[in-house]
Amino acid sequence: MNKILIKNAKIVNEGTIFEGDLLIENDLIVEIAETISPKSSDCKIVDAEGNYLIPGAIDDQVHFREPGLTHKGDIESESRAAVAGGITSFIEQPNTVPNAVTQELLEQKYQIAAESSFANYSFMMGGTNDNLEEILKTNPRNVAGLKLFLGSSTGDMLVDSTASLEKIFSSTKLLIAVHCEDESTVKSNLAKYKEQYGDDIPVECHPLIRSEEACYLSSSRTVELAKKTGARLHVFHISTAKELDLFTNKIPLAEKMITAEVCIHHLWFSDEDYKTKGNFIKWNPAVKTANDRDALWKAVNDGRIDVIATDHAPHTLEEKKQVYTKAPSGGPLVQHAVVAMFEAYHQGKITIEKIVEKMCHNPASLFKIEKRGFIKVGYYADLAIVNAGLPWSVKKENILAKCGWSPFEGYTFKSRITHTFVNGQLVYQGFKVSPKKAGKRLLFDR
Repeated sequence: MNKILIKNAKIVNEGTIFEGDLLIENDLIVEIAETISPKSSDCKIVDAEGNYLIPGAIDDQVHFREPGLTHKGDIESESRAAVAGGITSFIEQPNTVPNAVTQELLEQKYQIAAESSFANYSFMMGGTNDNLEEILKTNPRNVAGLKLFLGSSTGDMLVDSTASLEKIFSSTKLLIAVHCEDESTVKSNLAKYKEQYGDDIPVECHPLIRSEEACYLSSSRTVELAKKTGARLHVFHISTAKELDLFTNKIPLAEKMITAEVCIHHLWFSDEDYKTKGNFIKWNPAVKTANDRDALWKAVNDGRIDVIATDHAPHTLEEKKQVYTKAPSGGPLVQHAVVAMFEAYHQGKITIEKIVEKMCHNPASLFKIEKRGFIKVGYYADLAIVNAGLPWSVKKENILAKCGWSPFEGYTFKSRITHTFVNGQLVYQGFKVSPKKAGKRLLFDR
C-alpha cells in the first residue's frame, strides 16, 4: 500500500487556508486534520514546512501535439512539463494530425496517453461542418466535451456553416468549448496588411489582424446561439474587455450554462511586449492592450471569468523564427502557469484562494470531473506543494517542454513548485520528475 503523510502544510481549499496534515493511502486522500501521526512504519513523510498545499491544477486547454506533430511536443514530454508546474490533469484539443473527429481517432489518443502520460488526461472530440453523427456517439462519461474552432485552425476543423453550427448546438448535451474569432474579419485584415508589408508583417500588427472586432463578432454570435438552443457553452481564451459583457457573475457556477476561460498569456503580456518578445508571444487570439489585460483581471476576480488555463501550444524555435505569415501561433506554458499566477499574487492582483478556485476547483466543477480539483477526503490525491518564497529563474536547461523555449525565459519567479502528487504518487520533487507515469483517464459525473 502506498502511504504518504504530508505534514505542516498551509492547505488551500474552497476559499480557506488552514494549517494541517494530510494522509494519502494508495491514490486517495483518506484524512485531513490539524495533526496526523503516522500509523505504520511504511508511511512516507513529506514535510511541507509551512508551504501551501493546493489541489493539482486542471488545465482545460492544451495542445500536446500527438499524434502527427510530435517534433513540437508529445503527450509524454508535455505532461512531464505539466506535473513539474503543478498541473496534474489536462484536457487536450483535437487539432492533432489527423484531427480527432471520429470516435476511432479520438480513442487512439487515449491509448497513447494510457502508456505515456505523467498527468491525468482527457481529450476533446473535434467538431466539423459534417461530423454530427460521430459527435453524437461521444460518451459524456469519459470524454471532456466537444471542441469547435470558429476561427482558422489546423486541417478541416473550421466550422463556418451556420446551419451545421446550429444543428450541433441543438443536438448534443456535451459541453461545447469554442475558439471564437470571426474568420472573414481576420482574412480581410490579413489581406490589408499583406498588401502593405508582404509576408514580413511586423508582429505588432497581430492584435490588429486578429482584432477585438474579430473576437467579439464570433463570441457574441456564439453566446446568442447557446442561449437560443440551450447548449452548454464554454468560451476559451477570452482576450478583450469588450467580450466580458457577454458573461455573468450574477449566478453560481453550478447554474451557469455559459462559462468563460482566460489564459495565462492574456493576463501576463500586452501589445507592448511584442517589441521584445516578437513571435514568441504570437497566440490566437492575440495578446491585446494593457487595458484589455486589466479588464480580464477584473473579470477573473469578480466571477465573469470562471477558469484560468494555458492553451499550451508548443512550436519549435525554427518555426517561431520565421516571418509573420509563416510563424505559427502558440507557445509552451504548462510548466510556468501556476507560478506565474503566484507571481500575480505577490503583485497584489489575485489571492491564493482565488488562484485555486480558477485553476483547480472551477475546471473540476464546470466539466463535472469526478473526485478531482479539491482537497477532500475520498478525492484523488492530486496535489502540489508551493513555496511562495523560493525564487528560481527560467533557463534553457530547466525547461521541460520538448520545444526547449519559454516566453518566460530569463524571468525569475518568486514561487516554486516543490512537490507534485498524481493519484497519490510523488511524481515531482526538487526539479526532478519521477519516471513513474501515474496519470489516469479522467471520468465525468454526467
